Amino acid sequence: MFTGIVQGKAPIVAIDEKMHFRTYVVKFPAELLPGIETGASVSHNGCCLTVTKINGDFISFDLMKETLRLTNLGEIRVGALVNLERAAKFGDEIGGHLMSGHVITTAEIAKIFTSENNHEIWFRIHDKALMKYILHKGFIGIDGISLTIGDVVNNRFCVHLIPETLERTTLGKKRLGEKVNIEIDPQTQAIVDTVERVMAQKEQERLLLQTEEQ
Repeated sequence: MFTGIVQGKAPIVAIDEKMHFRTYVVKFPAELLPGIETGASVSHNGCCLTVTKINGDFISFDLMKETLRLTNLGEIRVGALVNLERAAKFGDEIGGHLMSGHVITTAEIAKIFTSENNHEIWFRIHDKALMKYILHKGFIGIDGISLTIGDVVNNRFCVHLIPETLERTTLGKKRLGEKVNIEIDPQTQAIVDTVERVMAQKEQERLLLQTEEQ
């Protein structure tokens, strides 16, 4: 479990590419090393990965076929930076919102507006069916960052980024057309799915009653 508060950025220093599988090595920041061990969970751009090998501050992770398909981690090259967050512990402050590290889809950066006191990014979701979970002022995970959704229009939505987020994460360096990982807020998803199910059941009951009356 994660909170969506990115703890650091780190470079990919090596990649071992295989068929539908890759292992990459990340040079961890010193502040994220204490207590790290094989088997530990670490969020990479919002995707939960397991530590497979430790060599000083060089930490290895395996990426399976499904991870490569659903996330932007399969497109990352040596030298690129990823957002990192160690798994949350009981008693930790939840500064963002609870996140599982299970990326559901990717989104493309469609527009970027920058002014002296504002950095606004618009994202385009390719799977329009997921837009029902993206609500104005709701939570969303973008490349592992817990953010509040701004405006929502058709299959697009925006977020507003403060200077701290731009400095701490990779979002400030993103360009048009680049992909980001998306995790939908599970509470929002549960509420929307429950309401849809209840409404569908009531409609079915109404049609059944209408048929009996005829």
